[in-house]
Amino acid sequence: MTEYALRMGDGQRIFMTKEQILTDLQEGMADAADLGTIPDLSGDELDKLVDIITTSSRMVGVEPGMEVPVTHDISTIRIDGDQGNSGVGIPSSRLVGMMMHERAFGADTMELGHIDYSYKPVKPIISQEQQTMEVCQQNMIVPLLYGAMPNMGLYYTPDGPFPNPGDLMKSFKIKEAQEAMEGAAEHLTRDIVWIMQRMMASGADGINFDTIGAAGDGDMFASLHAIEQLRKEFPDIYIETGMAGELMLGLHGEMEYDGTVLAGLWPHEQAPLAAKAGSNVFGPVVNTNTSKSFAWNLGRAVTFIKEAVKASTIPCHVNMGMGVGGIPMLETPTIDAVSRASKAMVEIAGVDGI
Repeated sequence: MTEYALRMGDGQRIFMTKEQILTDLQEGMADAADLGTIPDLSGDELDKLVDIITTSSRMVGVEPGMEVPVTHDISTIRIDGDQGNSGVGIPSSRLVGMMMHERAFGADTMELGHIDYSYKPVKPIISQEQQTMEVCQQNMIVPLLYGAMPNMGLYYTPDGPFPNPGDLMKSFKIKEAQEAMEGAAEHLTRDIVWIMQRMMASGADGINFDTIGAAGDGDMFASLHAIEQLRKEFPDIYIETGMAGELMLGLHGEMEYDGTVLAGLWPHEQAPLAAKAGSNVFGPVVNTNTSKSFAWNLGRAVTFIKEAVKASTIPCHVNMGMGVGGIPMLETPTIDAVSRASKAMVEIAGVDGI
């Protein structure tokens, strides 16, 4: 019986028959459909997934005419960053790294980001970032955003002014924990808007919110309000809204946006809120299960993202990388998995970009 080379969710090489691949695809799909209360993939879509996975080529590409744009995050950290963060450790300036992406790698967009890559640490060095943005804009053609993580966790002790909600919850001080999150969210919204006012004055084309919700529903609450304020102040700003995970963690549990409770939202439920706040593009996420096969993870991811695309009124640029989008959780994901997952997202889930 013919066996095909695949990966586990942690990148380990395995071999599976076509029947085993189809079974895992169906089980991954069923998990997503059950959790999100969304439709299964059709039989034809499952057959196409099998064909993509079992293609003999080491890497695959989309059919001609189905190419999509690629929006980049983490800026030049993939060039001068360490290998534990998917970087390659090549010493270079941020300008050189971004020009490499534009002129050598064919990137459709780029972003300027600080090595700390969170909005709060940018405040003390805002003048340097403004100068760098201006110089980069003078040397580049592709849209150049400013990007970082909301990372609301930085507003809790010992890094910030508010008590840690986790510590408060362990002491059963639930109300106090909620109040800490509400205060941190207010500060986070304020800081993001303040930073982007100055970056827009320096020529930025827009902003990338990278990994919204990493600190729970308060993180998303703050980000949506920052998006709303930026859209009002800068009507032409380009806003990219990328999520941290498939399910919005309800650390606060009662925060709402536009009358919708944020806790417990899946990608297809997050997308309308991103559009409502004023985003131009939504970056949905599906997390990889390292103990399951690539087929199981891909079937699950495509099922979730197809429904998110359907529910979204703005373009969906699915997050694809280590540990998301069906791709194995590996510092430098293998091209066999990356290219197959990307092709599936474009041709089956119908994403507008990656």
